[in-house]
Order: sequence, then C-alpha cells, then structure tokens
Amino acid sequence: MPNIKARMTPTHTPCEEQKPEGCGIIIFGASGDLVYRKLLPSLFNLYLRKLMPSKFYILGFARTEMTDEDFRERVREALVDAHEDTKGEILDSFLSQCRYTSGDYSDIEAYKRLQKKASGCEDDFSKKENKLFYLALPPQLHPTVVSRLSQSGLTVEGENEDPWARVVFEKPFGHDLQSALELDKHLTSMLKPSQIFRIDHYLGKETVQSILMLRFANIMFEPLWNQRYIDNIQITVAESVGVEHRGGYYEEAGCLRDMFQNHMLQMLSLVTMEPPTRFEAEYVQGERVKLLKAIRPWSERTLKENIVRAQYAAGTMDGKDVPGYHDELNIAPDSTTETFVGMKLYIDNWRWQGVPIYMRSGKRLNMRESEVAVTFKRVPHSVFGFESQHEMPANILVMKIQPDEGVDLTIHTKQPGPKSCMASLSLSFKYDEVFDTAPQDAYERLLLDCMLGDRTLFLSREGVEAAWKVVDPVLNFWRDHPAKAPLHPYKAGSWGPKASDDLLLRSGHLWRNPPDEHGTHFKSLAKPLLVRK
Repeated sequence: MPNIKARMTPTHTPCEEQKPEGCGIIIFGASGDLVYRKLLPSLFNLYLRKLMPSKFYILGFARTEMTDEDFRERVREALVDAHEDTKGEILDSFLSQCRYTSGDYSDIEAYKRLQKKASGCEDDFSKKENKLFYLALPPQLHPTVVSRLSQSGLTVEGENEDPWARVVFEKPFGHDLQSALELDKHLTSMLKPSQIFRIDHYLGKETVQSILMLRFANIMFEPLWNQRYIDNIQITVAESVGVEHRGGYYEEAGCLRDMFQNHMLQMLSLVTMEPPTRFEAEYVQGERVKLLKAIRPWSERTLKENIVRAQYAAGTMDGKDVPGYHDELNIAPDSTTETFVGMKLYIDNWRWQGVPIYMRSGKRLNMRESEVAVTFKRVPHSVFGFESQHEMPANILVMKIQPDEGVDLTIHTKQPGPKSCMASLSLSFKYDEVFDTAPQDAYERLLLDCMLGDRTLFLSREGVEAAWKVVDPVLNFWRDHPAKAPLHPYKAGSWGPKASDDLLLRSGHLWRNPPDEHGTHFKSLAKPLLVRK
C-alpha cells in the first residue's frame, strides 16, 4: 500500500520544558537491572538536555555493599553503553553527583545512615531538602520501605510542601483487588496522597501521550469518535521475547496482571475517555477513571466466550529454535501461567455502546509490535459498482506505539486508469522521520514530571482500583473454574492460538494484520487495489 509522507509545519504552541527546582533523587534497589537500563540513562538524558535541576544529587540504596566509587563505575558503564558518543567531561560532571549507601530494607539503622548521607549530599549540592524516592523494588517490599522512611522522618514535608518529599512506586500495585486496597490503606496512613506517584511507564511514551493530542487537538476526529462511525477498536501489545530472566516474577504475575491491569487498560482509557476540561492531573485522571468504571461487568458467559488465555510452546524465532514456557528458567514444569491473553469487552456509555473492543498481548509472538487500531464503519452505500458495502474496505486509523512510532490513516482514492479504479493509500508519519529525532524514553518524561510534581501521566488510587475491578473477576474465574477457561498452546513465533482468531470471527472481525499462511508477516485487511470497470 503506497504511503504519503507527512511534513511538519511550525505552530505557536509553546514547546519549552519546565526545569524543576533542586532536589535529591534517592533510588531504592540501586543494584537492580531497571536502574541501570532505564532510570539512570533517563536521568542522564535529562542532564544532557539541561532539564535536571541546577542543584541535585543521586543517592543509590540497596543491600549490595558498594562504595561511592564502585557505584559511579557501574553508572559509568551503563551510560557509556547507552551513549557511546558521550564526552568525558559531561559524564564526569554527572557522575560527581552520584552517591551510594547500603543496608537492609527493614533495618531502621540503615535509614539513619541514609538520612546522614542525604544531609551530606544536600550540603554539597543544594540548600533545598526536596527529596524524590524511587522504589525500584519488588512490590512486596513497598510497605516495609515506606514504613521505615516514615519512621526515620525522611518523608516529612514542610509547610505548603516546601520542602517536598515524593515517593514513586513501580507496578504492580497489588496482586489483586484486595491486596491493592490493603497496600493503598497502608501507604495513605503514612504518606499524603500528593506524595504518592504510581508509575506506569506506558503512559510516558510519546506515542501514548499523542493519543490525547490527536483526539483533542484535531476537530475532525471528535465528531466521528463514537459508536455511530467506529466499527471496532483493537489494541495489541506483542512481545517477541520470552520471560528471559524474569521467570520468578512472571510465574506469580502472568500476562493478565503484567499487561492488562495496567498498560492495556490505561491505553484503552486514553483512546475512549471523554474530553477532559483541562490537560491537568485532576481532570485527565478523572476521565480515565470514569471510562474504566463504564466497562461492562463480566458474566460467566462472557468470561467463557470473550477471553482466551494461552501459553507459548517451543517454536522458531528468526530462524532459531526457542524453548517453550515450561523449559524457561525458574518456571514450574506444570505451570498454568498464561503468557497470552485475548479479550473482547464493551463500554456501556452513550459514546461507545455496542462497539467491541479487542485487546491482545503475549510473549514469544511473531514480532515486537504495540499499536491501537481504530476501524471505522464502511460507507452505508457504495456508488462505485461494488456488489455490497462489505466489499468496500474500511478506513483504519492506527496509532503505532512501538517500535515504529507514528500514525497511519488508511483512505481510498482513485487510481489512474479505468473510471472506477480505486486504491487504498496510507497517510502516515513516523516520529523519527518528521521530527528528525527518536521519541524520548518514557522514564525520561515521567522522572521529569515527578520532580515537577505533575501527576497527569500517573495513576490515581481510584484508577488502580477500577482496573483491578475489571481484571479480578477474570483471575477468580480462571482459579475457580479452570475447565471452563482452557489454557491454549501456541507456537513461539506465531500470533497466538487459533482461539484468539475465533474470538473475533464470531463477530465477523479479524485481528488487524493477521499472519499469512506461513505465519511470517502481517497482511493488511484493506485491499491494496480494487478495480471496477
């Protein structure tokens, strides 16, 4: 299908980033993979863009014993890997802001040492005592760390939050609804709601944020964004990798907890929520919550018919044999943990009544691909000689989240030749081509917002609870009625089980770009060329 490239034109929209005031960034779990793969490179990117505070320090805390110099060397290695062209003096300047202390997360004495170390950093770098605590830790440690932070006085704020103290929590937020409510009760007994930042890195992706701007900054879409003109919405988050070194975590979580309770439902809320009054946390979070609460409750029939769970078996990826889930590291040989979920749901409100929402996510799928596809209804009557309206391809708006970030809109036009020669074209743009730069990492955006105190792209307590109320009945049904929810196998390198395709076929739909008969690539639902003479 031919592509028509986009061209950027200047606007008068202010694009300058706000710079945060001085603060200390204290990272718990500072010996873990997330810190060196995501957090520190993102902080360094902010430093290169001159968006870090003029006075700041980074203080790592973990059980692993390290000196400041040991920590700096590990940071250096991580940043050199991410920035091969980094100039030495810039890197050295950033590393000079890094410190480290160790201890057990439950030991109050370790927090006293942490407080002393932080005070020393403030003497060196900042007169402010603002502190951002990032918990890059397994969720079961969150209550303990928050308790010790509170007992040691590290989270005490001044009048009018001057100085402020904020705590960032990585997902998952609880293991189910009950544990999420208990965790929230514990956190709010020791922290003010304004101090709690629940992070979902998908909301920090440029292309996820662009969903809001695409919808609410372009008048052409809003009149069509409803059940009268939209046939169905599909959300796909496909991963080509297996569980890798996360087998222990994944056995406890599974695909539904790992992807649907947070990433998938949050993307759905952005695509389908009502326009917020302003682009501010209170209004955006409120509309997301209202949308999640409008998702139709499950019945036993829909739990059986509208949800597919599956687990990958051995297969081939890029010409190489890869193991099945049971043969991965730290996986039980009889595990029933799902690695793929396909789901059909409905939103019961005036805008979306009757529009099916299809969502799928899984590991060891054919390729890494995350997108939201909005398929519009076909024209009610074709004047171009088609035997029925169903022969006429639908217009599809695709918001590509990763890896080729951008937007595609499929339209139909006349092709030179016979009078009724029609072709489908893709009006498209890619971020890296139009803006001459790759989108910034999601953590970069979210870390900056944490320091600025902007909660717009973070999850609220009500949002977490509403998401669990969608997912919890599914988990309970699988646990209590396994025979009614079979675990389908699918080959690694495929696009999931046949049952996932059947989920859509029953409603007369197909997954957008399903694999061909060889399972090697996508093929478009829209026909590239249609001719009527």
